[in-house]
Amino acid sequence: MKEIIGNIWDYQDKAVIAITTNGLVGKTGLAVFGRGCARQAKERFPDLPARLGSLINTQGNHVFYLGNGIVSFPVEHTPYETPDLRLIKRSAGELATLADKEGWRLVIVPRPGCGGGGLDWREVKSVLESCLDDRFVIISQ
Repeated sequence: MKEIIGNIWDYQDKAVIAITTNGLVGKTGLAVFGRGCARQAKERFPDLPARLGSLINTQGNHVFYLGNGIVSFPVEHTPYETPDLRLIKRSAGELATLADKEGWRLVIVPRPGCGGGGLDWREVKSVLESCLDDRFVIISQ
C-alpha cells in the first residue's frame, strides 16, 4: 500500500477508483451518496446510486464493482453513524479479493472514514495495511 496526495479523479480511466459508501438505500431503491468522493462519483455517473442500491438490496452492504472503473467501499452502515473500523477492515479484505479476481493492477482508495467521517488516519491506516498490498494507492487531497 502506498500513499500519495492528489485528486482521485485524475486516475479515472487509468485505475480502478474506490469510493467510500454506506449501506442506506432509500424508498426509491437508490443508494445514498451523501458526500465526498461518493457525491463526486454520482455527479459524474448519475446511474451509480441505482446500481449500488440494487446490489445492496440483494446482497447487502459489501464491496461491488459498479462499472465505469468504480468500486464501492463501505465504511458505515448508514450516513448517520460514525464510520466503523470493523466494516472498513472487511471492505479492505473484500476489495483485495475482488482485485485478485479481476486482475486489477492499480486501485486508488481515498482515506476511508477520515474525511467527513472523522476517523483518525493512523488508526485506519493500520487496519488497511493488514489487507492491502502495493497495488493499492491511498490518496488524500
